[in-house]
Amino acid sequence: MNSWRTAIARTDETSIRIRGYDVTALMQQSTFAGLVFLLHKGRLPTAPEAKLIDALLIGVADPGAGAPSCAASRLVASGNRQSLSAAVAAGVLAIGDEHGGAGESCMELIAAVIERARESTISIEDAARAIVEDMRRAGQRVPGIGHRRLTTDPRVDVLFTMARDVKVAGDGIVAARAIEQAVSEQVKPLPLNIDGALAAILHDMGFPPPAGKLVFIVGRVAGLTAEVAEEHEREKPMRIRIPVEYDGAGPRDIT
Repeated sequence: MNSWRTAIARTDETSIRIRGYDVTALMQQSTFAGLVFLLHKGRLPTAPEAKLIDALLIGVADPGAGAPSCAASRLVASGNRQSLSAAVAAGVLAIGDEHGGAGESCMELIAAVIERARESTISIEDAARAIVEDMRRAGQRVPGIGHRRLTTDPRVDVLFTMARDVKVAGDGIVAARAIEQAVSEQVKPLPLNIDGALAAILHDMGFPPPAGKLVFIVGRVAGLTAEVAEEHEREKPMRIRIPVEYDGAGPRDIT
């Protein structure tokens, strides 16, 4: 039987090493954000890189109990008091392309805009307009744009300013803003959201597209654990009762 292969972590009789670093040294000298970077990139981050990852994780942690992932966790916690893990997992399972997972598809879109600009020798702004037009004609939703409640996502400017201050900002942020502008011109004014900001920064830090979803999950789990804990501490079991209006067939007899 062939053994599994991994380059992430190993444990022997006396030590645990992550990407070659002794875990006790990381415990004393790194941060959790630095560890997330190390796990995914295979190297320790610079101080600015660690600060940005930390900001991203904070930014996606918890927007409120009404977000689909948080609501899913609380719903399961309301009906299942025996399993904390089931409630947290329910919230993670609610993350997809429509909620929290748009970072991955937005990273792919950003890469496509930059590639078209280079191949066609046009500006990133013109490439964004062309791709958004293609998506609009195909009836496709532009990821990383729009928010159910916010007219402007305050997290975006903070993250982009931080990225510029630490010299991480690059074509990813330029492309994200160009996509936002193209949507505003061709559809209607809609804000770049946290998924779009996360995608732009991770692109500029050299992460592959799946990190757009994975990093979101890492940050959101922190919020989900708090939502589940609060549901257990403050609310009675089975307290969530969703009103349902039946609009099916009336009473019928079997003939």
